[in-house]
Amino acid sequence: MPYSPPSRLPLGPRRRTLLASAAGVALLTGCSAGSEDSDGTRGGGPSAADRARARAARDSGRLVERYDAVIAAHPGLAERLTPLRAEVVRHREAFGEPAASASATAAGTASPTASPSPSASASAPVPVPGDEKAALADLATAERTLADERAKALLDVPGELARLLASVAAAGAAHAYLLAETGK
Repeated sequence: MPYSPPSRLPLGPRRRTLLASAAGVALLTGCSAGSEDSDGTRGGGPSAADRARARAARDSGRLVERYDAVIAAHPGLAERLTPLRAEVVRHREAFGEPAASASATAAGTASPTASPSPSASASAPVPVPGDEKAALADLATAERTLADERAKALLDVPGELARLLASVAAAGAAHAYLLAETGK
């Protein structure tokens, strides 16, 4: 007996295709609607990346305050420290410091003995050792510690911010090295 094809050809997608599509839609819907964002927060609050960026900007601001305090206490170090301080200011700006604070800091960069930025005056004064070598060593320790913290933090943030943190951490490590070398 000859084989006869089925009298009715299937119209539309097969059952397996429909099931796979439904599963894919459920996964996509579950991942996007009402679930956590890729940075670990629920809608509305600041993301982990935003918090890390704000913390990095704050840390850079504190480091600028340290540079300002050392330059004020030891004016003879201003020539060496001003370029490093300017880099730290740029790091703070890269992390998204508001423009008003950046302009106040930029004004402080033009004259190392200028009054500190508004954020510096709001916090407690930074203690500075009386000896130039000790002040440089203290600054090197602050740079190294911050670079280490940033190197650890970059593991918990998304790509572009991780690259920025890595770059700034490397610059901080280089600053620590230069400060330690000039302090000898």
